[in-house]
Amino acid sequence: MLLPEILFIAVGLVLFVPAFVFAAQVVLSLPIFKRKSILFGARPHIAVLMPAHNESSGIARPLNAIRMQLQPGDRLLVVADNCTDDTAEIALANGAEVIVRNDEDRRGKGYALDFGVRHLEAQPPEVVIVIDADCLVHGYALDMLARHALAVRRPVQALYLMHSPEGASLKTKVAEFAWAVKNWARPLGYHHLGLPCQLMGTGMAFPWLHIRYADLASGHIVEDLKLGLDFAAKGYAPHFCPGARVTSVFPTHVEGVQSQRTRWEHGSLGMLVQEGMPRLKQALHTRNGGLLALALDLCVPPLALLTLLVVALCGLGAIAWLVTGNIWPWALALLDMGLVVGAVLLAWLRVGRKIISLPSLAYAPFYALGKIPLYLKFLVRRQAEWVRSRRD
Repeated sequence: MLLPEILFIAVGLVLFVPAFVFAAQVVLSLPIFKRKSILFGARPHIAVLMPAHNESSGIARPLNAIRMQLQPGDRLLVVADNCTDDTAEIALANGAEVIVRNDEDRRGKGYALDFGVRHLEAQPPEVVIVIDADCLVHGYALDMLARHALAVRRPVQALYLMHSPEGASLKTKVAEFAWAVKNWARPLGYHHLGLPCQLMGTGMAFPWLHIRYADLASGHIVEDLKLGLDFAAKGYAPHFCPGARVTSVFPTHVEGVQSQRTRWEHGSLGMLVQEGMPRLKQALHTRNGGLLALALDLCVPPLALLTLLVVALCGLGAIAWLVTGNIWPWALALLDMGLVVGAVLLAWLRVGRKIISLPSLAYAPFYALGKIPLYLKFLVRRQAEWVRSRRD
């Protein structure tokens, strides 16, 4: 066997890991694998912590939705972080406690969360729930998150979905489907197996003793991913609570959409590159099953990139077969692509039918091709600082 063939097979085997993890998560999300629900105990006193940076145009509705779920003794605290608008005044008018933070040198959601937690130390709640200022909490989400966090004594993540705005393009619908796969199907599969999930930035509940000593003060653009891995390393891997739902809406402004996607995907890829292998080694060395599960989940790249990689590998494998006559490299590439394509179709059946039609899903490869510049930008000029996406 020639050296290029050996290298190709090695790449195919490396790519097989995220393809297999992705496919396994989607398969396990099916209802036949559903586990019995945790029996929740007493409802603890909570503090809802909302970091907000220039959110005056949309913060009132999320605050009112939260207030409807609060009970006597609960608190709603807004951190008006480096605001240049009247976010603080509007939050006060809608029944929230407000603290103002101004620090141009230390920007980012992590700093705002740390500022809020430090403020809560004077009168600590039993559970802290983080909700972003552009998110709505539905039903009895706060109650479920609080009870769940108290019962398991570890962080708990709600089901966090992004919806397309009215009249959204097909491109946005594909993005909504990809989001549902990432934040619903994949963590639900792990949940059915009794495994933890990544933290998603909003809809996160923390027992006070955990969040009080967490390393929050950073400008990391995906502070939620890092925080979840840190908790898992300490033996407190986050639980998924799919019955608690938190939603937001994609921006319609082109600049806002691009900024949001760049932050999410560059942040996720940066974590994969920097933390993927070290966390795997740490999990194996310490025999930490929760951390191992999250490290494997972290090694699954964004769905568009994973699709591009398996398609490119399959194309190169076909060329290698024609040149060398060795079918095995191409067969391995076909296996990787089969896992990804099969899992995407199964995920559509599980979580995507109400989002996008099956014929429209055929646009997904073109959507992935359109993201090549974003991934190339990661290689040459990666976004490393937190930047707020422009709202409508």
